[in-house]
Amino acid sequence: MGALIAIGIVILLMTIGVPVVFSFIGMTVALSIIYDIEVSTLMTTGFWSINSIILIALPLFIMTGYLMQAGGMAARLVHFVEILVGRSRSGMGSSMVVACGIFGAISGTASAAVASIGSIMIGPMEKHGYDRPYTSSLLGISSLLGLLIPPSITMILYAVVTRQSVAACFLATLGPGILLIFFLCVYNKIRMRLHLDPSPEKMTVNERLQELGNSGWKALPALFLPIIILGGIYGGIFTPTEAAAVAVAYAIPVGLFIYRELDYKKIFRCLIEAAATTGVILVILIFSFVSSRILTFEGVPEQLTDLLIDLFDNKLMILLVINIFLILLGMIMDDISVIAIASPLLLPVMVEMGIHPVHFAAIIGTSVVIGCNSPPMAPILFMSCRVGNVGMSQVLRPALSLMVFTALPVMLITTYWSPLALYLPKLLGYLQ
Repeated sequence: MGALIAIGIVILLMTIGVPVVFSFIGMTVALSIIYDIEVSTLMTTGFWSINSIILIALPLFIMTGYLMQAGGMAARLVHFVEILVGRSRSGMGSSMVVACGIFGAISGTASAAVASIGSIMIGPMEKHGYDRPYTSSLLGISSLLGLLIPPSITMILYAVVTRQSVAACFLATLGPGILLIFFLCVYNKIRMRLHLDPSPEKMTVNERLQELGNSGWKALPALFLPIIILGGIYGGIFTPTEAAAVAVAYAIPVGLFIYRELDYKKIFRCLIEAAATTGVILVILIFSFVSSRILTFEGVPEQLTDLLIDLFDNKLMILLVINIFLILLGMIMDDISVIAIASPLLLPVMVEMGIHPVHFAAIIGTSVVIGCNSPPMAPILFMSCRVGNVGMSQVLRPALSLMVFTALPVMLITTYWSPLALYLPKLLGYLQ
């Protein structure tokens, strides 16, 4: 009961507009009062918990995302993907989806993808016959590919909270991420055929090949970045933290000397924004660790496990209930908050049922994709509405349709078919 009250407090605080950081502080204070624990004795544990070299990757990957946006790398990537996928009406939507996937393979964040990809593509897509409500909803879900396509900041946090391999968690969400890209492209193509006649490309084959070569050459420095990051990690050349440092060291000279859209003022601005974002995440993590330690002391995860097993003797039903719970959390919290609250609370339940912690990483990742696009909070969808200059009420119907026919099937397949999440980590030797 104490855990439910504490979670209810953090939800209430966030709903009435209290900043996320202070909401988590409120939850920790509530738990210390409920269970009569001196919270100051646990703060040392919280600080030691974030004393991890893995967490150094957070500000570096966040910084990379800002540098991509400010240095012109995102614009070149979008243009190349647009030529590669095609300039038919259905191809424009698929271009947005694929561009968000590639952006996710570099920055690992959804908000940066919304700002970068949305500001570049929404206007041209409207000229090709796309209505802005649908485009904004497609952008909202596609941008969350940054949480699934490695490297993912969300998976770094999950790995730190649950003490799992970062590389294994990255690979666990890669399969679901690729599947979501496929579903989104198929859905977009069907929708365009039903609502609009696909306009044929006006370029000849030679013209298209020439433009593809030109755009590919311009985007080549940006395309090298995900190859360097992922190839370096899984080739054993460097760790995820070192990969993040290499990404920043690579993005700065590319923006300064190759694309020449980055200057020292923009670099300083990116540094300030990355530091502010990282600071918020780290404070959330500190109080999340303290709260989870209190819950562990009081045996709350074990009580929750026994309760679910008593209520549902069917493993499939328990997994469905957990899916629904994660979606509901995502509807009122951002992805960082969901990871911080749900991971330590639900992981013992999953382990008791025989679900591998790395499989749970993929489950929680795909659930957040739905939750972050569902009102009342829907932080990513609201951001997409601002970029697309449309009202939330206009976006709800297309967003709901997209989630039902694309994100929801991916979540269910990931939950009930573990090889989608575990095959790659096992193949590359990160799991036995």
